[in-house]
Amino acid sequence: MNVLVLGGTRFFGKRLVWELLGRGHEVTIATRGKTPDPFGDRVKRLIVDRTDAADMKRVFAYKYYDVVYDDIAYCAGDVQIVMEAVGCRRYVMVSTMSVYDELHFQMVESDFKPEKEQLIWYEKREGAGYDALKRSAECALAQRYAGHNAVFARFPFVIGADDYTERLYFYVEHAVRQKPMWIDNPDAQMSFISADDAGKLLAYLGEDEVRGAVNGASRGTISMREVLSYVEKKTGCAAVIAADGACAPYNGAPNYSINTERAERIGFSFSNLKDWIYELLDIYIERAGY
Repeated sequence: MNVLVLGGTRFFGKRLVWELLGRGHEVTIATRGKTPDPFGDRVKRLIVDRTDAADMKRVFAYKYYDVVYDDIAYCAGDVQIVMEAVGCRRYVMVSTMSVYDELHFQMVESDFKPEKEQLIWYEKREGAGYDALKRSAECALAQRYAGHNAVFARFPFVIGADDYTERLYFYVEHAVRQKPMWIDNPDAQMSFISADDAGKLLAYLGEDEVRGAVNGASRGTISMREVLSYVEKKTGCAAVIAADGACAPYNGAPNYSINTERAERIGFSFSNLKDWIYELLDIYIERAGY
């Protein structure tokens, strides 16, 4: 297939591109050209500002793709720009668990139905929080472009060795370096997805015909208390928890998990969280200087 990836130069976007190449697809990546990529002559490259409607129409005039992957659609306006500039048979958008109003155990896709929600049109990536912006992107796709062959993958926190957000690394680094931090939910069980699983699921969805929302998460959950207990066992460094410490990134998150039965019914298999997360923590421990 002839495939376009909007983004694809960092984190799970790179995993997606590698997976697509491994599946034998012809891949074009479209970016602002500011971040180098590791793909050499295996991909085609386009330089474009995906938030600029005129630039998108100029770059993609007379081009057509079997599948467009949109790693960086944040709001309704972003979706509109792609829909009106890029010709494609199928559109795969990265979404988030943040669209769900309340996090809880076994969240299913029908907990948020963008086709039935009020479409609040955010033209730009400002004026609202991340959750509201992503809801507007889903609602735009499900309502204004309802006839389009489209699917959106809802992910929890994506983690990996090259996670530029460094949210999970925060906990490890603060523990190893004995820096005070404040954690208000140490026992909350949380879902995550590995960057590898995220890239593989996106590639899979491009080849399938399922439409609408599809949850993606590695199997199982873990708490930050379990994470810090592992770090202490490996290093002897007990986390310094203090009310005046730096606020931890996952503060406020309740117990929650992601139901992935829809993805599994179409044949996708997720990894087990605890089969790989401790190896990731070992990488973070070394990075933190232990």
